[in-house]
Order: sequence, then C-alpha cells, then structure tokens
Amino acid sequence: MPLSARLYKTEAIVLRQRRLAEADRILTIYTPTLGKIDAKARGVRRTTSRMSGHLQPLTRCMLQLAQGHSMDVVTGCETLESFPALHEDLERLSRAMYAAELIDRFMPERAQSYPTYRLLLDTLRRLAEAESPDMVMRFAEMKLLDQSGFRPELEVCVGCGGQLAAEQNFFAPQSGGAVCRACATDVAGPRMMSLNALKVLRLLQRGSYTEVARLKVTEELAVETERHLRSYIVCVLERDVNAAAFIEKLRREVHRPVVEV
Repeated sequence: MPLSARLYKTEAIVLRQRRLAEADRILTIYTPTLGKIDAKARGVRRTTSRMSGHLQPLTRCMLQLAQGHSMDVVTGCETLESFPALHEDLERLSRAMYAAELIDRFMPERAQSYPTYRLLLDTLRRLAEAESPDMVMRFAEMKLLDQSGFRPELEVCVGCGGQLAAEQNFFAPQSGGAVCRACATDVAGPRMMSLNALKVLRLLQRGSYTEVARLKVTEELAVETERHLRSYIVCVLERDVNAAAFIEKLRREVHRPVVEV
C-alpha cells in the first residue's frame, strides 16, 4: 500500500504521553471521530524536534498520522489551542490534568464519542476562564458519568424505588446512587447526604453549564458534593484517580499555616 493511502488527519487533544526508546514518545490522544487511541511520535524527545511543542498534554492539535501495524505514527502536527491560562495557574492545571485522566480512565480505546470529545474541549476552555474551577469539574464529572453509561440514580431510592423525601438522605456508591433513610441499613457503605447536596447533584445532572455556573455554594457544600461524586467515580473505576490526590495535596499546601520564626 502506498504511503499516501495510509495517511489520515484528525483533530485531537493530547491526554498524556510516555517515553519510548531513546527519543520517542507514545501519545494517548482523544479524537472526535476515532475516540481514544495511542500513537507513536518519533524523535520528539530530541531538542531539535519541531513537533515536540505541539504534542504536549492538554494541547488541542491537528495531527497527520500514518497507519502502522501495531500503532499509528504521527507524521505531522499543528497546534490549534494550547490553553496557556491553564499552564500559568497550578490550581487550574491540576483540574485540567484530572479531566484528561478521567477521560483516559473511562473511555475504552477506539470507542468514538463526539459528545465526550466536546465535553473535554469545553471543560478545558471553562477551566481557563471560570472563577470556580472546582464547579467546572463537578459538571464535567457528572456529564462524563452520564455519557459513559454510569449515571447515578438521584431521583428515587435505589433500595426501594420510592421517591426521596425532602430531607437528609444517604448516598451509596456501590448501589448506584441515593438511598432513603429507611433503606440505608440495607446497602453497603451509605454516606449521609444533605438535602442541599442532593439538589446540587440533581442540578449537575439535569442542568446546563450556564445554570451550574450561576450557582453559589458554601465551602462545606462544595466539599460534600465533591466527596459524593469522587466516591462514586472510585467505585465505578475500582481505583482512585491520580490527579485527584494531587489536587488534595495542593489544597493542603494552600491551607497550611505559616509558622513565624
């Protein structure tokens, strides 16, 4: 087959990269039409490489690839968006890396999903501008759960199927969602969930980003909402997300008391 027949172009967002041999890298990219794929970028670790700067994680780029036997090879690239605001702010960057890792963990290889590609792109753009990067991530988490088939049940009790009363209920990640007070003793690992947290989770699930962005929540409510979503994600993935631990470390550093000497 001639080389021209094996070449194709695709838009992509670089999720991560890892070293290969002395000068190459393997890129994990997410594309609008092919889904998640791995591609080899030859020679990009050399200081003379012209492609290296276009293939950094969180970069939206246009790639030319050649079909390979075991892995496609990057033969050309052009940056479309580099999101400099993310790289200039460690708080925003940590959330962006978390978003990329979530996509990598949830999405199987070559499972095309344009809505998920659009969600990732919109999330990176929002993180670069929003006042509250954490609320951007809560919206992204909930939408990704929905798109990947793991939508948590928040309307009725997953135990008895009854409507949830407007009171403190429970959230049971292993059972798939909210649990009423009567059923809490019958499910594994229930966590108390305030009425306001349930309302926020429902808005994240039903509402648009514009509606979510207008929401003002207390720090306590933000922490509770994040805790419920993170516990559910860990249950679905059967492991924690590395970038989530890094976000927690950053928070501890920010709130660490200053010792005067």
